[in-house]
Amino acid sequence: MLSLTLAGLELRNPIMLAAGIMGTTGESLKRIAESGAGAVVTKSVGIEPKAGHSNPSMIEVDCGYLNAMGLPNPSYKNFQDEIDEAKKGGVPVIASIFGGCSLDFSEIAGALQADAFELNVSCPHAHGYGAEIGTDPDIVEDVTRAVKSSTKVPVWVKLTPNVTDIKSIGLAAQRGGADAVVAINTIRGMAIDIESGYPILGNKFGGLSGRAIKPVAIKCVYDLYDVLDIPVIGVGGISDWKDAIEFIMAGARAVEIGSAVGNNINIFSEISSCMEAFLEEKEWTLDEIYGMAHEV
Repeated sequence: MLSLTLAGLELRNPIMLAAGIMGTTGESLKRIAESGAGAVVTKSVGIEPKAGHSNPSMIEVDCGYLNAMGLPNPSYKNFQDEIDEAKKGGVPVIASIFGGCSLDFSEIAGALQADAFELNVSCPHAHGYGAEIGTDPDIVEDVTRAVKSSTKVPVWVKLTPNVTDIKSIGLAAQRGGADAVVAINTIRGMAIDIESGYPILGNKFGGLSGRAIKPVAIKCVYDLYDVLDIPVIGVGGISDWKDAIEFIMAGARAVEIGSAVGNNINIFSEISSCMEAFLEEKEWTLDEIYGMAHEV
């Protein structure tokens, strides 16, 4: 009842693991797959090994989490074994990749063997990467086109909400040949220690995730659905099955879960079973609720 084809990938359900959570090792990705996820997305990997920002790099705030990890990773050259191990979980494995230019992205995509690629042009706290290039439609289009010419698997582009018009960025990704867009990454935020007056995060600012950003993500998905011909994958603040339903009604073909995994490793199977029960009770199908909010 929840199975679907998403941008060329066969998924048993539309609930996926978001990049950056439990995605550093093949074992953890496989564990998430075995916990019921329809697909898993790896931690973002780049050209060279990267240590990331100094600690504190993640804190809990009243409305979610602030993180400024700084894209720590072992380099794509040391990551294929993790992807291969993750594939043993029996679900599609999407490699999240980042770079400073289109050549970086195409090099990584041309070397890694994954079921799809998610282009991280949206991390809000990594100098020279992520949102620093993902706010320019021309660069997003160029990067997307470069990756599409380097691989035969589906290419997704993860968008930043830290722009005045996310639709223009989504359209740029579509022009570049993206098979889907992912909306959204974290929102720039900051916390200050009032005892010392210093910013708490080692990087001073970071990205806000968790329940607080769900209304922003819903609006971004809703807007992108209106202008794109390719699927939108929703992410941001999903904590239960009702959130997932809301995203799909806004126009998401599938959703990704990040922060909420930290509190419940079984959230994927729980959301899937509750969604199935809800759809059965309402006598709706997944296709029927897809984009339903636009029919009002």
